Amino acid sequence: MLVSKWGNSLAVRLPKALFDELGLKEGDEIDIVATRKGAIEIETKAEQRRRAIENMEARNWAALPAGYKFDRDEANER
Repeated sequence: MLVSKWGNSLAVRLPKALFDELGLKEGDEIDIVATRKGAIEIETKAEQRRRAIENMEARNWAALPAGYKFDRDEANER
């Protein structure tokens, strides 16, 4: 793959075979979550959300008190 200039960043084009192997499609947002010795691991936003929810459930953070209602204005008060 060729590293190319894209605006103020550098970019690489991924081959279609890699997209197919990873189950990615146009428009998917991904994060590079780890790099080591020439290997790259990616995670889609959907996978990241799923993992975060699993972590919250494992710590019982996902359970909210009965009658809880999020109030955006109250949360943003300074």
